[in-house]
Amino acid sequence: MHVLTVLDHPDPNSFSAAVAHAFMAGATRAGHTVELADLNAEGFDPRWSLADIEADGSPEQIPPDVALEQARIARADAICMVFPLFWWGMPAVTKGWVDRVWSWGWAYDQLDDPNLSCQRPRSGVLLVPAGARSDEMAEKGYASALETAWIDGTFGYFGFSPRRLELLYGSTGSPERRQGLLQRSHEIGLGLVDPGIGTGKR
Repeated sequence: MHVLTVLDHPDPNSFSAAVAHAFMAGATRAGHTVELADLNAEGFDPRWSLADIEADGSPEQIPPDVALEQARIARADAICMVFPLFWWGMPAVTKGWVDRVWSWGWAYDQLDDPNLSCQRPRSGVLLVPAGARSDEMAEKGYASALETAWIDGTFGYFGFSPRRLELLYGSTGSPERRQGLLQRSHEIGLGLVDPGIGTGKR
């Protein structure tokens, strides 16, 4: 498989960047080809604009930066998104990448079938470093809310199947804790499921 990793963090030395590279190392070890989209380093503009609206359903009007991202997706069999949990959601660049790149008529069609993706099936993984502990997230219902919003919602429209959310709890913790999370990220890359084989959400 060809695996696209989409990274959102302004610091190239961040833990999120380390997670992305650990995941890619695992995917490479499994025999997959890998590609990195470092959104901050590449200067991706997350602002949803009138040009994006006018391009909906009109391939000839797609902004060049969006067309580049869509071409990356087109050649990918699996996509891993890596971003820190930020105010219980996605950072702005990740959200803007989702808003602009996964556009109506290209990623989904609410008119013909609101639950059907226009994209072919791809394995989808979200690796999300979170400073909070797992018990804190569960107690307040944050983990289940993210699962509902992202896995049952957003990424179903994108054709991610199977799809998986991996919250990397305690990512600001001890070096031993962080190393364990990097090892888990490597193992997830190593164990990627072929979308032609996987069924269900996870």
